[in-house]
Amino acid sequence: MKKILFLAVVMIALVSAAEAQQYVYPAKGQTSEQQKADEAACYSWAVQQTGFDPAKSPAQQPAATPPTTATGTKPGAGARGAARGAVVGEIVSDDPSAGAAAGAVAGRSQSRRQNMAASQQATQQQQAAGQQQQAAFQKARAACLEGKEYTVK
Repeated sequence: MKKILFLAVVMIALVSAAEAQQYVYPAKGQTSEQQKADEAACYSWAVQQTGFDPAKSPAQQPAATPPTTATGTKPGAGARGAARGAVVGEIVSDDPSAGAAAGAVAGRSQSRRQNMAASQQATQQQQAAGQQQQAAFQKARAACLEGKEYTVK
């Protein structure tokens, strides 16, 4: 499961990098030296406007995770599951101990699934935020260059 998640993150990063490519054409015959200077100035301006610098992309911060035990479950998940299982076991088969054991296993399993889903959601939210910052930066840079009479695609 971790390999699949890692591959998905890498694929999204590659697609984002490909989409981020901008082509700049000197529409008014600017020299290559002038274009380099204008692109550098617009890059700096876009960083100031958006607060995002693609060259200094912030390191992925680990998502806040709920406290877990060594088995990857929330503390008390097994005990809560055991209590529920004991009640069900008593009602169904007059055997609360068998129900408690099954409930503890089920409670831990559910806790692990919930923790995994929360982690994946946090990763997706971080990626979406990074893509939004990148898009805002590209839009600001393009606006600056168009103001200096370049064609940006």
